Amino acid sequence: MNYYKVTMSHRGKRTQEVIKAKSKISAIRTAKQEFSGFNIIKAEETTPDFGSKIADMLGGLKGSFEPKIDIGNKISSIRQIAVMTDAGISIHDSIDEVAKNTENEKLKKIYTTISNDINAGKGISDSIEPFKEDFGHVALAMTNLGEKTGNIAGAYHKLADILESIRDNTKKFKKAIRTPLITLAAMGVAFTILIMVVVPKFKEIFEKFKAELPVPTQILLFLENILNNYGLYVLAFLASTIFLFIHAYKTNRDFKYKVDKILIHPRFYLIHKIIFFATMHKYTLVFGELVKSGIPVSEALDTAVDMVDNLYIKQKLLTVNANISRGISLSDAFEQTELFENMLLQMIRAGETSGQLDAMLEKVTGYYDSRFQDLIDNLAAYIEPIMLFFIAGLVLLMALGIFMPMWDLGKAVK
Repeated sequence: MNYYKVTMSHRGKRTQEVIKAKSKISAIRTAKQEFSGFNIIKAEETTPDFGSKIADMLGGLKGSFEPKIDIGNKISSIRQIAVMTDAGISIHDSIDEVAKNTENEKLKKIYTTISNDINAGKGISDSIEPFKEDFGHVALAMTNLGEKTGNIAGAYHKLADILESIRDNTKKFKKAIRTPLITLAAMGVAFTILIMVVVPKFKEIFEKFKAELPVPTQILLFLENILNNYGLYVLAFLASTIFLFIHAYKTNRDFKYKVDKILIHPRFYLIHKIIFFATMHKYTLVFGELVKSGIPVSEALDTAVDMVDNLYIKQKLLTVNANISRGISLSDAFEQTELFENMLLQMIRAGETSGQLDAMLEKVTGYYDSRFQDLIDNLAAYIEPIMLFFIAGLVLLMALGIFMPMWDLGKAVK
């Protein structure tokens, strides 16, 4: 988002307002909506003042805590609209009915606004565009398709199918990772309690002998001192660090790019594969379904890339459309991203040649989905060695730290 200084006139008087927008055209459009009756003279890009920076930071903090619309509610409402319009009910009445019956307050307000806009004469796409961030770019693309073809029901049924596939994979991943996270958390809590409760009892014994303590014992005593004397400070530091990291990841594009690039590096065991296959499955799924529905390849690419969360992968995929506009084939453009395996590139190239691109893209999506499902189904087996390593390390540290001085207890007494 950029800042634009918009110069306006009203009844012979000039005034200037700083507006935050994605582009100059968007800034002018926003100014016309917010200052009706004013004549827009010009809009120039400017730098934000201190107050705007503070407002942005506070807005970012507020956005971090603001709950998002549950994807299940979105799918349910989209499916209802598809069923009702398929039954011959007008789109306005369908959306109005969904707005009355949905339990999600945010979704209710959005659908009420869309219904009012349609009733005022706006098109469906124009009405839903202000809520693109809430529904996603693929929802806007399918709405455009349904409006152009006159088949909103079919477009929304397909949209619900796409969102369901994405939701099911996300839910499966969260379910698979839940047990390891709970185990790690339990280990951390147990180890902390042992450090804060058990180690101080032995600390009194060790101090009496004034003997040189082994390294594991020194580590335990150091941790005990930190946790018992500065535990609250450590907790506050960790909490603030995590919060600032998440906030910076959500608001700072350069920071997000660096983190995303690190996360898909092969050094990150298992994590890089999960992120890569999940991202590529979502991208090829949306792209393939849009092409299959009749949306032009260029438009489908733009919509699909907007579904990519990993900024590093997204930057590579953004080059595809640019290369196609220069006359490069889709398969060659994909090859230049260095994200697709040779086997998949051959399939896409064969689909382009035979005119069956949508069928080949479906197979590519199936490949990424099978790789992702295999990782998730065997996640416990992949993580088990790491979990055992951490458990063994903590137990070994605790055992050696406490018992090694006991073994030398005779020497200490002498």
